[in-house]
Amino acid sequence: MTESEFRVDPHVKVLDERVVQRAKRRGLDALIYAPHFTRLPDIRAKARRFSDEELLVLPAREVFTGSFRERKHVLAVGLSEPVPDFITLEAAMAEFRRQDAAVLAPHPEFATVSLDADDLAAYRDTVDAIEVYNPKHLPGHNERALELARETGLPPFGSSYAHLRGTIGEVWTTFEEPLWSERELVEAFQTGAPRRVHHRDGPGHGARCAAETAHLLYENTWEKVDRLFLQGTEPTHPRHIAYDGRFDDVSVY
Repeated sequence: MTESEFRVDPHVKVLDERVVQRAKRRGLDALIYAPHFTRLPDIRAKARRFSDEELLVLPAREVFTGSFRERKHVLAVGLSEPVPDFITLEAAMAEFRRQDAAVLAPHPEFATVSLDADDLAAYRDTVDAIEVYNPKHLPGHNERALELARETGLPPFGSSYAHLRGTIGEVWTTFEEPLWSERELVEAFQTGAPRRVHHRDGPGHGARCAAETAHLLYENTWEKVDRLFLQGTEPTHPRHIAYDGRFDDVSVY
C-alpha cells in the first residue's frame, strides 16, 4: 500500500473491538458496516463509535427487496434516511437515488438472492458497481460476476462480506486516492473512480472461504426462519411504526 492508496472493505456484517483491531492489522483504511435487519440510525451510531483516525467505519444497508422467498439484495452506501426491507426493487432503487446514495450490487446471480443480468440491465443507470469477488463465492460465481461486470461496463468491487470476525481483511478494494469521509467514498463509487480488487490466497484464505460458506448455510435455514417468522416484526419491516406508513404502498407484506 502506498501513502495515496485507500483500502476499503465495502461490506461487512460484524463490528466490535476485535474486528477493528484485525482490520488495522491487515492494513485496511475503511470498513462499510451493513448488518441485516438493523435500522440505519443504529448502524450509523455503532459505526461512529468504532471509527477513529486509523480506521473509518461507515454505515450502509443491504436492503432485502421483494418478498423473502424472491428477495434481491442491494447495498446502499450514504443513505440519509432509513429504507426498510421487503419493498419492491423499483421502490428501493428510486429511494436510493432520491437520497443520492451509492448503489452496489453484491454477489450478483448468487443463491437466488441477488440482482441478475436482467436487473442489472434494467437499472444500469442506478447501480454504481458490481461485486466480483467475495469469500462466499465459489470460483464459478466469481467468473460469472466478472462476466457481468464486462457485459454491463459497471466498475468492480470486492468485499469480505464478513459474517465472521476472522474473514476481515481477506478481501478489499483499493482506490488510488484517500477517501476519508463518507461523501468522498460515496462519490468514488458513483463516479467510477479507479480501483483494484484484491484478496488473499493460499490454504488460510481457502479455510476462511469454507467457514463463511458454512455460516451461510446456517444463516439461511433455521436462523432466518426463527428471526422472520417466530419472533415477530423485524425493525426493518416496511410496516414497522418507525417508518410512519411511508412505505405501505410499496410493501410486499
